[in-house]
Amino acid sequence: MTPSPLLVRPTTKTGQIHDVTPASAGWTHVGFGLHRLARGEAYGEETGEREICLVLVGGKGRFAVDGEDFGELGERMSPFEGAPWALYVPAGRHWAVDATSDLELAVCSAPGGGDFHAKVIAPGKHPRLSRGKGANVRHVYNIMPEDDGAANALLVVEVITPQGNTSSYPPHKHDEDNLPHESQLEETYYHRLNPPQGFAFQRVYTDDRSLDEAMAIEDGDVTLVPRGYHPVATTAGYDLYYLNVMAGPKRVWKFHNAPEHEWMLK
Repeated sequence: MTPSPLLVRPTTKTGQIHDVTPASAGWTHVGFGLHRLARGEAYGEETGEREICLVLVGGKGRFAVDGEDFGELGERMSPFEGAPWALYVPAGRHWAVDATSDLELAVCSAPGGGDFHAKVIAPGKHPRLSRGKGANVRHVYNIMPEDDGAANALLVVEVITPQGNTSSYPPHKHDEDNLPHESQLEETYYHRLNPPQGFAFQRVYTDDRSLDEAMAIEDGDVTLVPRGYHPVATTAGYDLYYLNVMAGPKRVWKFHNAPEHEWMLK
């Protein structure tokens, strides 16, 4: 079976696990990287023309931006252990981290611009939200929502979907620049499962089915959503975490529900 072009498997178990760029994804805005560092290891990058949100998926590290010490950040050792720590870094800066424990660090990026400043995003800055009901319940940690005014393009959010539930559901899309009804946003999903040997499913499809990909998701996979609806379903016994990165021409999240499934919201 030919792998879906929208499914990106981890390339290694340590070091740089993922490096999704606009060029590799075939789009314009979103980038996603993931690094796994052992305690005592260091890493850093220039942001260049892009803005960055560093999300501590698990572990701790001491961070600096252009030499300014932001101290040790991090608390949870697993993405299933509560709210995240994160650090926003604008374009034209250099960031660095020294891992003070084993560290799983996501690097979320989008085109930079504007007069923004590096800042820590602590757990609890945005309250946890629960959406849906019954088998459609999921728990949301906003990291960089559209109403925080903190960035040029980046939107970043974490979601925990309990075992056996659906998420990003009823199916919705955000692929048309048609505000105030719908915004055009590319999106990545970084998936983790608890326990890690589990699996989940994601479908990405358009109304005319010119794009229609169904994928079996395993721990550590990234899925790409260039356009279309993109629901996710977990399996019994396995909770699903995903980290979403979104960006587009405007920093607004407005989505359109698949009309044939919208009855579930009534």
